[in-house]
Amino acid sequence: MPTEYRFSFGPWNISEGADPFGPEVRTPYSMQEKFDMYKPLGFEGVQFHDDDVVEDIEEHAPEAALARAREVKKMLDDRQLVAEFVAPRLWFDPRTVDGGFTSNSAEHRQYALDRCLRAIDIAREVGTPNIVMWLAREGSYIRESKNARLAVDRIREGIDRMLEYDGEVRIWIEPKPNEPVDSAYIPTIGHALALAYQTVDPSRVSGLIETAHSLLAGLDPSDDMAFALAHNKLSSVHLNDQGGLKFDQDKCFGSFNLRSAFNQIRVLEENNYGAAGEFVGLDVKVMRTQQQAGSTDHLLASRRTFERILEKVRSIDKNIEQQFIDNRDYEALDQYILNHLMGCA
Repeated sequence: MPTEYRFSFGPWNISEGADPFGPEVRTPYSMQEKFDMYKPLGFEGVQFHDDDVVEDIEEHAPEAALARAREVKKMLDDRQLVAEFVAPRLWFDPRTVDGGFTSNSAEHRQYALDRCLRAIDIAREVGTPNIVMWLAREGSYIRESKNARLAVDRIREGIDRMLEYDGEVRIWIEPKPNEPVDSAYIPTIGHALALAYQTVDPSRVSGLIETAHSLLAGLDPSDDMAFALAHNKLSSVHLNDQGGLKFDQDKCFGSFNLRSAFNQIRVLEENNYGAAGEFVGLDVKVMRTQQQAGSTDHLLASRRTFERILEKVRSIDKNIEQQFIDNRDYEALDQYILNHLMGCA
């Protein structure tokens, strides 16, 4: 049976439009208002940072934070939504300016670990065992500032502590090669999975691949997905698009390169991604120029693009395709795919 895909996004994807060069241009929505938007848009999974669940988390005592997490869980249940994961936001606090696990300060490294363990407790309360580790500042601005070998060891040790803290937690590493730091220590899915195999329980450590992050590394996101799938370690995807090696743009899925979007969906479809309940996550930003009333258009457009390209993936004539492959006629295969995408074949 064809996979029935489930979709997720994070509340930060309904943004106010601020960027490093300008202020907010739209009015904020409350978390409840954002939750109300999910089902009408065709989404059931909610991606969380720990401070999405518990706003101003550092100002809450542990029990108060868990009580707030239980309130959020009820809001999800009332709307038939589920939490896909919780990610500790380690890149906003002043104590993580020089990294979390890889900070040169022992005190700050301890803070990063404590924040991650707290995120695990919050994740339990909202109903998910999944923790995403986007290692945003685990890198360097100049290489001489840190011992790179020691930095990798420290990241692994931090993940080990998380695995030992909760026997059911699952860690999804989301690699990115740069931004906000110049050079990340875990820049690609290959690095992430190599790190996973070094942990105390590799069966609970896997990867999350974002389209733009692969492109920023100069790699093909569909190949990255295939690599993770070959290791049975693709736990989620964040689909979007990217116009070259620039800042992380988080464009609507397929808006820049439809052929790349086609191949990403093809890899997922051919490898039964989603059959075990994995989500198709979207991480797409609203254009800064968009009006308030269109704050969710990019999410709906990305989901519909996925579904339309999925139809193209499923309607490919495999016999014709295989004939071109058998004849090593890749020019004809290239034109067949292009014509199929344009509705000419």
